[in-house]
Amino acid sequence: MGVLNFTPDSFSDGGKFFSKESALDHVAQMIEEGADIVDVGGESSRPGAEPVSEIEELKRVVPIIEEIASRFSVPISIDTYKASVAKTCIEMGASIINDISAMRFDPKMIKVAKDSNAFLILMHMKGNPKNMQDLPDYNDVISDILSFFKERIHEIKNGKIDINKIIIDPGIGFGKSIMHNYTIIRDLKKLDVFDVPIIIGTSRKSFLGKTLNLPEMERLEGTAASITAAVLNGARIVRVHDVKEMKRVVKVTDSIKNIGLMS
Repeated sequence: MGVLNFTPDSFSDGGKFFSKESALDHVAQMIEEGADIVDVGGESSRPGAEPVSEIEELKRVVPIIEEIASRFSVPISIDTYKASVAKTCIEMGASIINDISAMRFDPKMIKVAKDSNAFLILMHMKGNPKNMQDLPDYNDVISDILSFFKERIHEIKNGKIDINKIIIDPGIGFGKSIMHNYTIIRDLKKLDVFDVPIIIGTSRKSFLGKTLNLPEMERLEGTAASITAAVLNGARIVRVHDVKEMKRVVKVTDSIKNIGLMS
C-alpha cells in the first residue's frame, strides 16, 4: 500500500504532494514501482494533529480520488474516520475505508461500510491523534489490542458487515511508546487469531527515528528492518512511503518465509 498524504502537515511528507498534479504524478510513480493499493488521506493523523472539518477534507480528497479512479486501475483506500467523507469517496471510486478509529469516532461509518460493501481497515489507537502520545500506558499491549479487536469485530458483525471485508491494523505509533511498538512487531503473530489480514504501518515513524537518531527522510533502513520483521510475523499488507524499496524488501522476506513452500 503506497501512501498519498494530500495534506499540508503530515509528519513525513506534508505539503510535498499538496497540489493535484504533483499528487497524481506521485500516484503514477508509486504504481510503476509496484504499489498494489493507493491510500489517500486528507487529514494528518500525526501526534498532536488538529482535526480538519468535513468540508475541508472533502475538498482535499474527492478531486484526487476521482482523478486516480479515472486514470488508474489500482484499488483506492480512503484514510478517514468520517462517514460522509468515506461515502463520497466510495462513490468517486474508492473501495477501501481506512479508519484510524475503527469506526468509534463516527457511528454512521458502520452503515456506510455495509451499504458500500467496501473493505474496511480497523486500527487500534488509544485516545485520538491530538492526545494519543500523552504517556500511553497498557497492562499488556498485545492483550489490550486483542481485547479491542475482539470488541470491534463483534460490533461489526452485529452491523451485518462481512468479516471477509475486514483488515486489522495494530496502530504502530498511535498511542504507543517505543517499547510498545517493538513489542507489537515482535509479537504480531499473537494478533493473528481473527482470520483476517493484518496491515502494518511503520514507514518513517518516530520510534525508528528515536532508535536511530535520524530525521524522517533518513529512516529507510529502519523501515526496511521493521517491515521485514512484521512480514515474517504475519503482516499481509504494509503501508509505506518508499514503494520501490519496500516492494523489494517484502519480495525477499516472502521468499525467506515461504522457502519450504517453494520446493
